[in-house]
Amino acid sequence: MTIFQRLQDFPFISLATGLRLLRIGTALLFAAHAIVRITHGTIPQFGKFMESVGFPGGTVWVWAITITEIVAAVLLVTNRFVRPAAMALFMIAFTGIILIHRHFGWFVGEHGTGGSEYSVALIIMLLVIAAADREDRAN
Repeated sequence: MTIFQRLQDFPFISLATGLRLLRIGTALLFAAHAIVRITHGTIPQFGKFMESVGFPGGTVWVWAITITEIVAAVLLVTNRFVRPAAMALFMIAFTGIILIHRHFGWFVGEHGTGGSEYSVALIIMLLVIAAADREDRAN
């Protein structure tokens, strides 16, 4: 069998496995973001930013975001309350675009720094995860 014949089978996994991988991978991306915020001690810094854009008690908001990211990630990994978890993460990513990333343009790397592109990708991933869950639960 040639490599070209083998590539016809790409992606080598079923749709169900692909959706599971998307759900778990997206959860891990959000969890990593939250865990790094905790381990690197950047919550107070982020809290000051939140206050600078009009959120009183910025550190409380950042802790709420961080805890939501971790809890929602656990829910996605365990395949429980998938749509509410995806909605919560959607709101975090969307708000991040409005408050932060849109000011840096579109690109995250190579042609820019800190832009909206990654957050938009996360939002699309969350929409697919929520749609797949709705479809699964309807059947």
